[in-house]
Amino acid sequence: MVDHGGQGSMRIEKCYFCSSNLYPGHGITFVRNDASIFKFCRSKCHRAFKKKKNPRKVRWTKASRRARGKELINDSTQLMEQKRNEPIKYERALWEKVVEATKAVAELKHKRYANKIRKSIQPGKVAKRTRELARVKDRMHLIRAPVAQKKKVAIQEGEKAMETN
Repeated sequence: MVDHGGQGSMRIEKCYFCSSNLYPGHGITFVRNDASIFKFCRSKCHRAFKKKKNPRKVRWTKASRRARGKELINDSTQLMEQKRNEPIKYERALWEKVVEATKAVAELKHKRYANKIRKSIQPGKVAKRTRELARVKDRMHLIRAPVAQKKKVAIQEGEKAMETN
């Protein structure tokens, strides 16, 4: 929440469908007959909601990315994004601390997300290397020179002939 010197406060909402940021004066607000309020960031989300699409099954939503394991799920850095309904009196010192903490949390979140991506890629790299080594082993005859193969075969035949005598 940001205080604009007596003009009121600004609340950044979350889109009901895709969980992206929704700034004041933007988006679409849908109020159902039972007085439940749904806010959407753009008409794409509003249309998908009206078509009764499940956000977890639509690949571009935050819910889908979490369900597929692409996003950080139970991370302490996400506590900063939770909605708080308690109004807090503006104090400059407190506000400065919050801004600094937000920057530090954003940096930490970025590092943790990069680490998660690195960990998810690691098993694929190991599997790819083993596949490549197996392929090279299977096709070694294409890599070695044919003359070297003939010499090797001749030496082996000579050794077998000596063993039989």
